[in-house]
Amino acid sequence: MEQKRGTFGGQTAGVLVIAGSAIGLGNIWRFPYELGRNGGAVYLIIYVLCIALFGLPLMVSEFAVGRNAQSNTARAFGAMGGGRAWKWVGFLGMAAGTLILCYYGVVAGWTLEYLIRAGAGGFAEKGTADFTADFSAFISDPVRPVVCMAVFMLVTLGVILAGVEKGIERVSKILMPLLFLFVVALAAACLTLPGAADGMTFLFKPDLSKFTPSSVFSAMGQCFFSLSLCMGCICTYASYFRKEDKLVRSATNAVAIDTIIAVLAGVIIFSTAFSVGIEPDAGPSLLFITLPNVFQRVFAGQTLLCYVFSLMFYVLLFIATLTSAMGLLEVPTIYLKEEYRIRRRYSSVISTVFCIIVGVACSLSMGLWAGFTVGGMNLFDLFDFVTAKVMLPVGGFLTALYTGWFCDRRLLYKQVTSDGRTARAFFPVYRFLLRYIVPVAILVIFLNQLGLF
Repeated sequence: MEQKRGTFGGQTAGVLVIAGSAIGLGNIWRFPYELGRNGGAVYLIIYVLCIALFGLPLMVSEFAVGRNAQSNTARAFGAMGGGRAWKWVGFLGMAAGTLILCYYGVVAGWTLEYLIRAGAGGFAEKGTADFTADFSAFISDPVRPVVCMAVFMLVTLGVILAGVEKGIERVSKILMPLLFLFVVALAAACLTLPGAADGMTFLFKPDLSKFTPSSVFSAMGQCFFSLSLCMGCICTYASYFRKEDKLVRSATNAVAIDTIIAVLAGVIIFSTAFSVGIEPDAGPSLLFITLPNVFQRVFAGQTLLCYVFSLMFYVLLFIATLTSAMGLLEVPTIYLKEEYRIRRRYSSVISTVFCIIVGVACSLSMGLWAGFTVGGMNLFDLFDFVTAKVMLPVGGFLTALYTGWFCDRRLLYKQVTSDGRTARAFFPVYRFLLRYIVPVAILVIFLNQLGLF
């Protein structure tokens, strides 16, 4: 017998789950990295404005579409009217989220490896050359990264198998407060380091001379990563909201938590980097080469402190990747369950196996299969390019058009305002942004990322 569709136990639970899905490598690594590249405080101001004018309206739209349909994201679009063809927008989101998980799981496997190394004290007495060589050797290894990725995916599968309430919600209620505790503790400790004040000046004191148009493009693009927009998981999670949950409040709280964590991650990374004179703009190697080296240099001669800080940071990173992966894996799981009437236990296993198989190819593309490229990109970079620079902006553009112009306005109003009980003054502003601001912003992002603008 088919089980009753799950729902979150309350509005707070829903916010924690959504925030957990949003908080991931986009916050802990990519946000500080983009800050470092784009002038620090100026970029932070631009990003907050983009969140308010662009990110929040899109999240509310995904909430409204998901809760209205009470179904997977592929079926949800079109349920508000406008024609059956709009279901392909939801399918695009589902496909994007699944493909992102395929290579995201590879990087998550790296965090698991470095968590194990930190726990075993493997960073002691090493220099920059050692960390660089270790990382290069690890990601090109044909076995260990694959094993780490598979283990991570199986941990994620375990959560999804437990269901919405007993799995996703329960784990989020445990991990999100723990993540917040770790990031606050680490940020507070890092602020005591010598030279940390210079990092905070860079982070919070605007220097308008560092403003460039590319900073605006970068901040708008960062919204997709930081908030997990148009990946299917926000819309899918919203389908588990209760009718009485207030969508605008939930979205605002989730966005606030997500942004606070991203800023605190910036505090951690900028404090430690500036304390030893390292600029935090090293790309993915920041997490696996630069930061282990920073911890080693900051706490030179203090083995215990180096061990504690390194371990806490990689535990934090692992939690962030796990809560994001939970949301991404739920997307194809519920799609297969509802569209093909496959029991949840089987649909989740099928989704996991698919992601592991593709993830193996992505992992090997940095080592054994490095010679195989498409358009000059290995498989890992190709998946990143197609999803981040094509599928997400296109999905966001179509989501804005659908909710701003084509869906049933009465149904949209009913969902956004919770039957007129809240956010009534917000609705016309929200709809104006969806119609005229958000589509133009996304189009600019899309053209810029393709090098056409």
